[in-house]
Formats: sequence, structure tokens, C-alpha cells
Amino acid sequence: MTPSTKRVTIQGIAGCFHDAAARNYFADEEIETLPCDTFQHMFETLSYDASLIGIMAIENTIAGSLLANHELLRQSSLTVIGEYKMKISHVLCALPGETIETLCEVNSHPMALMQCENFLRKHPHLKMIEKFDTAGSAMEIARDQLKGHAAVCGEYAANLYGLNILEKGIETNKRNSTRFLVLADPLIAAEMRPRESELDKASIVFTLPHTNGALSKVLTILSFYDINMSKIQSMPIVGREWEYRFYVDLTFDSFVRYRQSIDAIRPLLNDLKILGEYVEFKS
Repeated sequence: MTPSTKRVTIQGIAGCFHDAAARNYFADEEIETLPCDTFQHMFETLSYDASLIGIMAIENTIAGSLLANHELLRQSSLTVIGEYKMKISHVLCALPGETIETLCEVNSHPMALMQCENFLRKHPHLKMIEKFDTAGSAMEIARDQLKGHAAVCGEYAANLYGLNILEKGIETNKRNSTRFLVLADPLIAAEMRPRESELDKASIVFTLPHTNGALSKVLTILSFYDINMSKIQSMPIVGREWEYRFYVDLTFDSFVRYRQSIDAIRPLLNDLKILGEYVEFKS
């Protein structure tokens, strides 16, 4: 590892979709990924070392928003410095020399098995076994030389662990994508973030007073400043009946106008936290 190598925390092991997303996002740089068992573990790791970067799934076109991850981000001191959107495609892979006919079971995370259900139904002789991780399933087959076993995982994981890909694109829904956020400690965020003139997206979270039209007034002001709300996600506030916290993604053409809009809505809010200001990912 060289001094310029970026160290990026991921949820999952080498070869997982978080690992692939990190390497795609930092495609022109040298990185080392640090596996974490859970997102909570990832945030704890990031809190101990300000030089680390994190990458975290925040929403999926099929599963929707990852609400727990929204809360982990809000409660942390980290800031969003970028985003990455990646198509999620699964392959069926096994040890070299295996064919679908020689297999007896298929291993993967339950969500991945569900997403490939139509393909797997065509091969009823394959017993579906739920595992903790897609990439972990591939790693186990390679490590233990498990004949007759297949994994459903990403193509990157199959290649990383030297497995033979028997079928590609086995997911039922071909429009399955995940959006990832790139996170950093404020101490290094400033040096990694582009110039203000390049920023065109922000993620914020706020709560409102329990009064009629409170949210409508906020949306009207944002519209006046030509700020587009690309996403709004509400979450109930535990212990406060019928009160909600709003996670909002904003896109804009002018950073100055965006900042003016934030100043304009601030008096209408109970509290406001800017989770990050960054460049919108465009594929």
C-alpha cells in the first residue's frame, strides 16, 4: 500500500457489491477496502479513524430506501462527498468443470435468491440455501472446493474467487440498481470535494413544527429558488406521536441559490442538518 492509497470501508467482504462500487467510484485511484460485518460496524470503524472513507448503499430501485442507513448517517459526524449508482446484476457460478446439471444446490443471500427466483425455478433440482452474503457464498465454494455447489453473486465476486460463470444476468428484474453514498470525516471532506461551482446536489434532513401546511411552505420556498427535490423520505420520530423526520435530496444549477434556499427555509424548521453537498452521479 502506498501513502496515496485510499482506504475505504465497506459492508461485506471482498467481491461484494459495496466493494465493486468502491472500486468503480475510485476507478482512477489506488484503494484498499476494509470489510465490515454490518453498517453499524462500518460507522464505528469510520469514527475511530478520520482518514478513512466509507461507501454505503442508501436506496435500491426494487427494495426502496434503506431506512436504517439514513439514521446511521444522521446520527454520525460524517458528511456525504459523492454518490455512485450501480446496476445490480447476478451470475450463477461454480467451480471450474461444473455444469448446471452437476449442481445440487445454490447458495446466496436471501435477497439475491429472491431476485433470481424465475431463473432458479427453471432448475428445480437446485436446492436454494440462504447465506449471509453473496460474495461470501462464492468465497466459501472456492475456499472449500465445494463440488455440486453454485453461488448467486456479482460477476466481480465470481472472477475474484476464480469461479466459472455458468449464466449471466439471471436476475428477474433487469432494472435493479443501487445508489451508494460516499462518506468522509469533515476533516478530509473539504479536500476531497469538488469546487463549489461544480456542486449540484445536496442531502439534508429536518423536522417540522406540528402545524398545518408546514411542509407545503418549505416546498414552496424551494421551488421559488429553482431547487428540485429529487427525493423525499419521511420517518416517524420515536417517542413523538405523529411527528416525522424528512430526508430530502435536492438538485440545483446554482450553489448560491441553493444556499439561499437553505437560509430561507431554516426559520420554518425545528432543526436542520446538511448531510452533504456533492456532485450528482450521471451515468
